[in-house]
Amino acid sequence: MSLHTSSIFFLLSSLVLSLFIPIFCSFEDVVDVDLVQFHLNLEFLEAEFYFYGTLGWGLDHADPKLAQGGPPPVGGQYAYLDPILRDIFSQFAFQQAGHLRAITEEVKGFPRPLLNISKEAFAEVINSAFGKPLNPPFDPYANSLNYLLAAYMLPYVGLTGYVGTNPKLQGVRTRNLVSGLLGAKSGQDAMIRTLLYERRYLQVKPYQWTVYEVTHRLSLLRNDLGKKQAEGKVVGQVFGLNMYSLTYPRSPEEILRIVYGSGDEHVPGGFFPKGGNGNIAKSYLHPNAPAPQ
Repeated sequence: MSLHTSSIFFLLSSLVLSLFIPIFCSFEDVVDVDLVQFHLNLEFLEAEFYFYGTLGWGLDHADPKLAQGGPPPVGGQYAYLDPILRDIFSQFAFQQAGHLRAITEEVKGFPRPLLNISKEAFAEVINSAFGKPLNPPFDPYANSLNYLLAAYMLPYVGLTGYVGTNPKLQGVRTRNLVSGLLGAKSGQDAMIRTLLYERRYLQVKPYQWTVYEVTHRLSLLRNDLGKKQAEGKVVGQVFGLNMYSLTYPRSPEEILRIVYGSGDEHVPGGFFPKGGNGNIAKSYLHPNAPAPQ
């Protein structure tokens, strides 16, 4: 091959690669964006629950830009917390705001979906865990122990979601972002689990069950709704880990089944009355289901 021919071949090859590389990069970017954006749903949920519970107001007061015009949550209340738990969970609230900023600065975002953080929504989760309506209904805002139990329902779901997302990501920036979010979420979950473990033999008044019995049933409920046996296998285990002591991954479908409370990613409800937002969550909604706001 002559030098002239080699030069032409090199130029043509470069031209072809220049046409295809943006396509590949664009595809990877779209995949990463959808996967990372999906987690905004849970970050919104936790942010609103922690802000309302500790400070009596939500993102619309803390940083309205983060809500991106989404509807205000339903049922948020100021909780009756002891000073230590109020301090811990108010820190969590501002951490959640930081997570929302980190995600939206990297992959933009979407408006906050309609959230139901009412005492009735949490009571329904507890009722499902025990297979019957409790009397009186569980109230997450009534006292510190109830709020701590309600909080137990949230971070671990997001944590397992990040574990499931990370291997699917193509970009270095999005992997770094999710790794950082996973570390923070793990810390929050560990704090909640430690506080509950210290109280594991306390009675959850006015019911006859102990803290351990309630958390165990909540773990089993998450397994049942998510269609994956991931937690509650080892009695006394402080963390939900697999046989190698690694955190279980959960897919977006499994997460939606849990936070919808329906066991079906196509049927919204629970904490998300109209479903989650973003391309992944909306892709599972039935054609006749209400569209997320």
